[in-house]
Amino acid sequence: MSWLSDLARNSAGAARRPIMLSALVSLVAVGTAGGVWLMDSRAEAAAEVATAKKQAVARKIHELNTINEGEGAELVLQGESAQARNSRIPMSSTLERLSGVSGLPLSGPVYETALKCMTQAVYYEAANEPLRGKRAVAQVVLNRMRHSAYPNSVCGVVYEGSNQRVCQFSFTCDGSLLRGPMARQWNESREVAKAALAGSTEPSVGTATHYHADYVLPRWAFQLGKLEKIGVHIFYRFKGSWGSSNAFTRRWSGHEAIPSLDFGRMRERLAANVEIVAPEPEFVPGTTVVADVKDRHASYDVGGRIDTTKTWRLTIPDPVTASSTYRATLGEHGAGSSAGDTSSAEQQP
Repeated sequence: MSWLSDLARNSAGAARRPIMLSALVSLVAVGTAGGVWLMDSRAEAAAEVATAKKQAVARKIHELNTINEGEGAELVLQGESAQARNSRIPMSSTLERLSGVSGLPLSGPVYETALKCMTQAVYYEAANEPLRGKRAVAQVVLNRMRHSAYPNSVCGVVYEGSNQRVCQFSFTCDGSLLRGPMARQWNESREVAKAALAGSTEPSVGTATHYHADYVLPRWAFQLGKLEKIGVHIFYRFKGSWGSSNAFTRRWSGHEAIPSLDFGRMRERLAANVEIVAPEPEFVPGTTVVADVKDRHASYDVGGRIDTTKTWRLTIPDPVTASSTYRATLGEHGAGSSAGDTSSAEQQP
């Protein structure tokens, strides 16, 4: 009976082994599927986080790009009142210095295009500013080129929005380019541009990405950190991490091009912005009285108005002396004669 018992046990074990193996395979399959599902879930979650971050960055960049548009571009004040109010905006306590730009070639067609764009920016924005003011404008251009909120080329920064509703550098859309540059100021601007493209910096403006003239006060000035005032320009940085040195990490694109410009539109804007001033009357040397069409006088006198370049003095004779002179004249020439008006204008030596 023992063998029968053994056979029965062996038979039962043999029967159970395939069942156990099948169950194990099933568990492994389920585990593998679960692992794949878990990996897929983590990948999807990571992708969602990455997408959310990209969207957040895109929204921030859009916010930064539009900070000086719409209501932000409105002028709160102009003139002397703007200068006084600008002076009361406190300076930012954060000033970080950036290293000079690198990676740009210093010769060749691409370099020449970049140099032209930079020279234009320095000239049309700061031709009559001190040297440090010119350097600061060049610094702003290069700061923008390295910031993710702006194009990553020199010309891309300078001509951003030139054919759109809002241009970032006004000279690219207001008709200023239609005016030929002055030789000395252009050459000075070109030297500043060359130095900036070669790595020179203006430390006093640090991470500045904006500036405006002190005789206007745009609303966006209150949204940024004020860094420095040079000449008539006040320079600003973004607040927070977007204005820190860590935000200026983009590399130069390697491509430079000046876009096609709508010069017809520029001429219209230039004509609209030109103040119509009546021509000055011609000034006659030797006089301080300018001729006026209402004057009724000969061309060689000043129409009864005192010319302070001469030493003419109006004198009124003493009545007694005038009377005796008049009587003597009557006696000498007869009653029918007259010496004219008793007042006279004597030229003093």
